[in-house]
Amino acid sequence: MDALTLTTAYEILRQPLGEILPKVSAALAPLIPHADAAELSTHCAHSPFKALGGTELLTSAELTPLLLAGVPGEPWQGLATIGGRAREAVAVKSDATRRGAVLVLVREDGAAPAQAPELAVAQALWNLVTSHFDRFATEAMPGALARSRAAADTRARVIAELSTAHAAALSGVLGVLRSRALDDSTARATATDLAATALIEMRAEQRRDRALAEEPARDAFERLAGELRPMLRHSAVRLDLGAPDSDRSLAADVAHSARAIVRALLLVVLEQDSVRRVHVGWQLTEHELRASVRDDGAGALAPCDLGAGSIRDRLDVLGGRLDMDAVPGWGTTITAVVPLATPEAPVEAAHPLTGLGEREVEVLRHLALGHRNRRIAEELHISESTVKFHVANILNKLGVDSRGEAAALFHAAA
Repeated sequence: MDALTLTTAYEILRQPLGEILPKVSAALAPLIPHADAAELSTHCAHSPFKALGGTELLTSAELTPLLLAGVPGEPWQGLATIGGRAREAVAVKSDATRRGAVLVLVREDGAAPAQAPELAVAQALWNLVTSHFDRFATEAMPGALARSRAAADTRARVIAELSTAHAAALSGVLGVLRSRALDDSTARATATDLAATALIEMRAEQRRDRALAEEPARDAFERLAGELRPMLRHSAVRLDLGAPDSDRSLAADVAHSARAIVRALLLVVLEQDSVRRVHVGWQLTEHELRASVRDDGAGALAPCDLGAGSIRDRLDVLGGRLDMDAVPGWGTTITAVVPLATPEAPVEAAHPLTGLGEREVEVLRHLALGHRNRRIAEELHISESTVKFHVANILNKLGVDSRGEAAALFHAAA
């Protein structure tokens, strides 16, 4: 492997996640020329579908069949429905993330098929990138997790609002078209069929989108079980698992975080010499996920033994908490409680100068420099009476009694 290839991979992976697709497209363009590129990456709760190009109206619905039908390690090329019509495309699927990810390169009509060496490079690069994605999703730091939750919450609200608006509009169209006041029955029947099809497709798209952004609770727990079993494979400690008895789905970031928290808690529990049995279980209530780790040890664990800040940091971001119940001689139960709804973002204090107008800010800046009214009037080319008027307004809006206090607020806000 040459230095240029390694440098290219390094430059791609060091980009913010939202900027990786353009870099991948640029790196592959000399090998597999293409007009557009898109990805469908199930690791990402808030933005699983990304596209660039601008000439084609690519949708996640068009990429979903390529994701489902693709075979990891075997890039596919041929005709696919892209932007509502058949286009030459190359689809590269990776299973580095648990539910897979597909990269689609949309080619110009009549483009010569890509050769095996070029496809192998595309596959290797996409495997590398999606492994990077998976690490970010599985080991997300609290800051990234907070941004993900906020974005996911906004995205969900927008989807819900758009779906409601579109459903209302299409339902209205159906009502009009079904009216007996219309004479052209053929046109009415055709239009009714089109509108009904649009409604069905919109609802199907919403279901597909939710399937990418969410994970069934039982599937999420089974993934956790697969991660925990190797940890005790060569241990005398017995692992009991209690899967959730709910068919509900979890937001992907909640599922990722709950698994990471349980893994970290299990490591703490296994450090006790007296433990011979550990039970890991998930319970879902209407509003929260309760992930518990219970051991049969000495019951001597204390909150300070949990140590790792990342556990509490993750819970703080999610608005959750950690409960511990230790009974000497009977064992310890540690429960991570994670709200299923996104916690409200803290309200930031208003900037102290927000209420001032542009001219008032200019006057205040001069006040902060210790200038008197005459100097301010000369600098701003206004009259002294106007300066006095602005100063009075500034003191009133800032809730202070003197020019010195106003100046102090300006310096504190600078």
